[in-house]
Amino acid sequence: MLTDTAIKKAQPRAKAYRLTDERGLHLLVQPNGSKLWQLRYRHGGKERTASLGQYPDISLKEARDRRDAVRKTIALGIDPVADRRAKQAASEANAANNFESVALEWWKQWRGARSNHHAEAVMTRMKQDVFPAIGTRPVSDIEATELVKMVKGVAGRGALDLARRCLQISGQVFRYAIAHGKAARNPAADIRPSDVLPSRKRENYARVDARELPALLRKIEAYAGTPVTRLAIKLMALTFVRTSELIGARWDEFDLEAGRWNIPAERMKMKTPHIVPLSAQAVDALRTLHTVTGHRELLFPGERSPRKPMSNNTILKALERMGYKGTMTGHGFRGVASTVLHEEGFDHAHIELQLAHAPRNAVSAAYNHATYLPQRAAMMQWWGDYLERATRGNVVQLKAAA
Repeated sequence: MLTDTAIKKAQPRAKAYRLTDERGLHLLVQPNGSKLWQLRYRHGGKERTASLGQYPDISLKEARDRRDAVRKTIALGIDPVADRRAKQAASEANAANNFESVALEWWKQWRGARSNHHAEAVMTRMKQDVFPAIGTRPVSDIEATELVKMVKGVAGRGALDLARRCLQISGQVFRYAIAHGKAARNPAADIRPSDVLPSRKRENYARVDARELPALLRKIEAYAGTPVTRLAIKLMALTFVRTSELIGARWDEFDLEAGRWNIPAERMKMKTPHIVPLSAQAVDALRTLHTVTGHRELLFPGERSPRKPMSNNTILKALERMGYKGTMTGHGFRGVASTVLHEEGFDHAHIELQLAHAPRNAVSAAYNHATYLPQRAAMMQWWGDYLERATRGNVVQLKAAA
């Protein structure tokens, strides 16, 4: 029977050798000096060897305790080596069928019909918010409560739209898992966002669907009313500011060379200065407008009194004359822009800041009107290019998924 002293004194030899304890337990001493506990046993008429750990990580006492536990397993007719291999195989199968692995399979199939920008944005959402919460969990074991915890975590940052989208994406992955025999049910189907997320007061303005935008833009280009009104609607689409912010705009707020519109705090709903990065398309429209009203203080002076802005109904009435009565307002461009930019994967915080309708603490505790300005400028140029393509009829239609 082995002793701790004998084990410590055991030196490596040219070939591996065993120090025998009792009841099948022995210590295998390797030529490199490592010492491994092993148990020899018989199962099904065959002699087999089970590894019990390495010395000194596993002491003599612990090795004997493990031996006794394994022998009890053998007495029940279970082969410990085969049992360990089966558990390892099950563990590997679970790893192959965890949420992240299945989500990657789904994404590779799903991305084929989407733009690279959109597909990569969805992957970013999963990596940032979904995988850390449920990525390692077997897809068949995930419960609705785990999804609720995930979406509440995202919503806790003030990103309610992203929280809803994370739930939507998760639901698509579960449907894929069901279709491929990796899960039996979709826990996301049990959750309504309104049941777990705080409601947000919305400004409900009539607006067209994003898929109807190309037709609307072409009607704006062909509008037979005054050029000033047509350019007002075009700039509303390009900048998606509030109607009051647009019609009250003054030429001294603009730096066309820098591509920037600085709206003072007193003209903003949130009473905070706001910067609108101007796309090349917006600058072109403003230069055209300048040839008409550049001699005035206001971009859109009223017909009766040039010192007062045009009526806030001017844009609405023009849209009605185009055939959009009750279906589109000037303010509606904000909702369309938000939908498209979110669908294309632009950062939620950048969109909220550009819309200037989020409370300060909903985006950043240290809110600044110039926050993320380079990213917002890139986003606004993308939006200008998108509208230009849509006007020409060369825009990819948005998909319903994610």
